[in-house]
Amino acid sequence: MAAWRSWAALRLCATVVLLDMVVCKGFVEDLDESFKENRNDDIWLVDFYAPWCGHCKKLEPIWNEVGLEMKSIGSPVKVGKMDATSYSSIASEFGVRGYPTIKLLKGDLAYNYRGPRTKDDIIEFAHRVSGALIRPLPSQQMFEHMQKRHRVFFVYIGGESPLKEKYIDAASELIVYTYFFSASEEVVPEYVTLKEMPAVLVFKDETYFVYDEYEDGDLSSWINRERFQNYLAMDGFLLYELGDTGKLVALAVIDEKNTSVEHARLKSIIQEVARDYRDLFHRDFQFGHMDGNDYINTLLMDELTVPTVVVLNTSNQQYFLLDRQIKNVEDMVQFINNILDGTVEAQGGDSILQRLKRIVFDAKSTIVSIFKSSPLMGCFLFGLPLGVISIMCYGIYTADTDGGYIEERYEVSKSENENQEQIEESKEQQEPSSRGSVVPTVQEPKDVLEKKKD
Repeated sequence: MAAWRSWAALRLCATVVLLDMVVCKGFVEDLDESFKENRNDDIWLVDFYAPWCGHCKKLEPIWNEVGLEMKSIGSPVKVGKMDATSYSSIASEFGVRGYPTIKLLKGDLAYNYRGPRTKDDIIEFAHRVSGALIRPLPSQQMFEHMQKRHRVFFVYIGGESPLKEKYIDAASELIVYTYFFSASEEVVPEYVTLKEMPAVLVFKDETYFVYDEYEDGDLSSWINRERFQNYLAMDGFLLYELGDTGKLVALAVIDEKNTSVEHARLKSIIQEVARDYRDLFHRDFQFGHMDGNDYINTLLMDELTVPTVVVLNTSNQQYFLLDRQIKNVEDMVQFINNILDGTVEAQGGDSILQRLKRIVFDAKSTIVSIFKSSPLMGCFLFGLPLGVISIMCYGIYTADTDGGYIEERYEVSKSENENQEQIEESKEQQEPSSRGSVVPTVQEPKDVLEKKKD
């Protein structure tokens, strides 16, 4: 009886899971060639996928949850998916070059999603991009609400101006990353001090920074640099994104599972520098920590001891290693200043020699990882081709050797035959002469011959 109940419970759970999957899939539309003509009627969030793609299969349950969530909250954004291999012409028209590719299509505009492939991040992207490009903040209450809701956001303060036009252009390009608002001077919190109007501000890390055209250069580039919090828990994706900012990244490389004092101390020092010296360094540096050294080792092509501090220039693959022991915040500040004034020598880079070195390193790392994960597969992948090549080389070598021997033997035989023929010819010429000398031939007179006939 108990076994039957357990079996029934398992069947019920399986049925619920299947129903849940069916319900989720019901809110994601399978798109075909007709989508090209009808897409302008609505705002679409589309996953372009390939049936054989492993990452696409991993995204599928998350994408079904996105469709269900968007429908349940009454979002105007429709969620769909398209097999980019079956409808390659439409995928090419939207600039799909890899799988999966997530795009929000709004009228004639197409916005690429480049964030983490999680349900919450994808939904936030859809809300941000599908709404107004510049959202107004009509009151201080709304302003405070936005501060609590968003970790980083930008605000234009003032009326119509050339700066506002630049702000709109930057927002149309960078709305995929962050939020853009506009407000009047009366709405701005009292602690904000503005030297001139109009102005563009970024609010983050419980403070704000004002755009200075003379110090910060192009507005769009400044927004791209300042769209990150000053201190972050880093991963490979974030480091890739930071490569576009031109900032150096000061990292505490630690093991978060390790409870020793040294790991926590280095992380705390980086956090203090990011907080207490942000006015001094925020234009040039991004701060954070990374759990583990695997990703850093691939960048440096070397084994980095944990815990430690490293400064990366992700735009050109240069890095700076410690020239001193970091005992306190002052040591870290001095190390940063030495980097800025050129005292600490940069290592790595993207020169031709470094690129060749990286090719060799990547090949070596790939081979080692294959043998570590599956030794039999490694032996099959690399042993079989090497064996075939060895057999081919041996066959070529032995074929050349036999051919040379046969050819040489043929030449020797040919020369021997020629010599033998010459000897026989000389013998034949000598035979008649020797016979003539023993029995000389004497011609009889004509009249004697006639008498003999008679």
